[in-house]
Parts: sequence; structure tokens; C-alpha cells
Amino acid sequence: IGVGLVGFGLFFILFGILLYFDSVLLAFGDILFLSGLVFIIGFKRTFTFFFQRPKLKGTSFFFGGVLIVLMRWPLLGMLLEAYGFITLFR
Repeated sequence: IGVGLVGFGLFFILFGILLYFDSVLLAFGDILFLSGLVFIIGFKRTFTFFFQRPKLKGTSFFFGGVLIVLMRWPLLGMLLEAYGFITLFR
């Protein structure tokens, strides 16, 4: 279930970008991606991954970007998410 949710989340994010940053598709993709991640590794491990002390900057940018996308500013939100994703996983 988790891999399917992550796959659909990435598909909706890609499709939202291809349709000129459609905010509804991007928000739906973000929600599916995060819920799939929780299904794959569990809630506790997801929480501890995102809220480690050295990763708080990346986490704040990533979740801030998700929040901005949900508030219908998709271009700015995706830029913040991308920076947060790069900072989290480097």
C-alpha cells in the first residue's frame, strides 16, 4: 500500500508540474507521498527522521512548501519543497 501511495503521489506531483503547476494536483500528490512514506517506514520512524536536530532546516522548508502549495501558491511552494528535499536528503 505504501509503495503505491508514494508512486501515485509522485505521479500527481509530476502531472501537476506538467499542467503548469496545478495546485490541486500538487497538493494531492504531496499528501499521497507523505502518507505513503508513513505506510512504508511507520509513523514513529517517519517522525524521528523528519524531526532530528540536524534536519530541522530541511524539514521546515519541506513542510512550509507543502503548506504554501495548500494555500494555492504552487510555484513558490514547490521551490521551497525542492530546497527542503535537497537539504533533507544530502
